Amino acid sequence: MKPCIQAIHIQYLMANEVDHLWGNVVNTVGFQHIGTNENYPPANHPTRYRFSTQKGRMIEEYQLVYIVKGGGTFQSSEHKEIPVREGNVLLLFPGEWHNYRPYQHTGWEEYWIGFNGAIMNNRVKNGFFDKQMPVYDIGIQDDVIQLYKKAIETAQNETPGFQQKLSGFVSNLLGLMYSLHKNSTFEQTEISNKINKAKTILSDRFNTNIPFEEVAEQVKMSYSWFRHSFKEYTGFSPNQYVLELRIQKSKTLLTNSLMSIKEIAYHTGFDNSEYYATLFRKKTEMTPGQYRRFTQGKLIEMN
Repeated sequence: MKPCIQAIHIQYLMANEVDHLWGNVVNTVGFQHIGTNENYPPANHPTRYRFSTQKGRMIEEYQLVYIVKGGGTFQSSEHKEIPVREGNVLLLFPGEWHNYRPYQHTGWEEYWIGFNGAIMNNRVKNGFFDKQMPVYDIGIQDDVIQLYKKAIETAQNETPGFQQKLSGFVSNLLGLMYSLHKNSTFEQTEISNKINKAKTILSDRFNTNIPFEEVAEQVKMSYSWFRHSFKEYTGFSPNQYVLELRIQKSKTLLTNSLMSIKEIAYHTGFDNSEYYATLFRKKTEMTPGQYRRFTQGKLIEMN
């Protein structure tokens, strides 16, 4: 019989005023194995976080709960019962009623980390994370598991600066979770290859007025679906993406060439050098001339 992995519960982590100024503090981190037909939560579950699967619970922090084996269910004040499987991450919100548990016939293994602070609050405020999306499908990722293990080790040792180190693990976990889930969505619909092909086409012809309808046709997508998918995948509309490419290419020329600013504007696809200068300043808070002097190590006046 496979030996049960020992549960690790680290709770009530200390955080001083300076730690809170850092932006995020971690309150709890741990791991537990729930075997088939075992009670959940187990008797050794931290009392501060213990809950009844008949009544559910609320907590005063965010938690990332990563299911690495088995499956179960999740529900909240925003969602009726939904299935959870290995490779899923649950994002729990402070003050939100929720309930989750493994299936009796499978059990599960879970890692978790609990935290709160201004950084996460701002990410929620800016729409990166939402109660409407509590489950992220990232698959079984060794680098994610290793981050949880490093967080557990760091919390056990509590060396100076451990809260700042734990905050870094949280940021890494959130970034990986967000990226992996988004990529898995595109991979499942096979849009990823088409958008990457479109990016290559646009990169090769960034300084020409290529019709985006033509790009959509080349990647075998309808124009409306291409625009929608491109924005979802890259964060830019096709037009914004091309403008960003042109600005980035012009930065290289400003730094490494003797071309005039007017020549650079036309070389990078801008028909009007004044529009180029206005757009450049909007994106960088410098004029092209100021940027050239700045990257060449010369002092500049910003007004």
